[in-house]
Amino acid sequence: MEIEDLSLLMLNAVNSGVAKAVAESGVITPFISKADAYRIYGRSNVDRWLTEHLIAPLSAPGKGSKRFLDRIKLDCVAAASNRHTYLPVADRKL
Repeated sequence: MEIEDLSLLMLNAVNSGVAKAVAESGVITPFISKADAYRIYGRSNVDRWLTEHLIAPLSAPGKGSKRFLDRIKLDCVAAASNRHTYLPVADRKL
């Protein structure tokens, strides 16, 4: 395992742990609206994750029929999606 892989793994673990701790402390809710997910992760990413069934809308307790997304699940899927490490087309070696 190279140092870059290890550092990325550690960064993802820290980010997931922090998100879980903050959600459990009640500072933020464990659920997020689809509009907020679009704003944070990008509309195309969220729509792709929904299409690929990586995430699924849930009904939040006490909120009636309004559908939400699990914030921790979103963070995990976003961390696993390494598209930010892809090279731009101009920099790719063919």
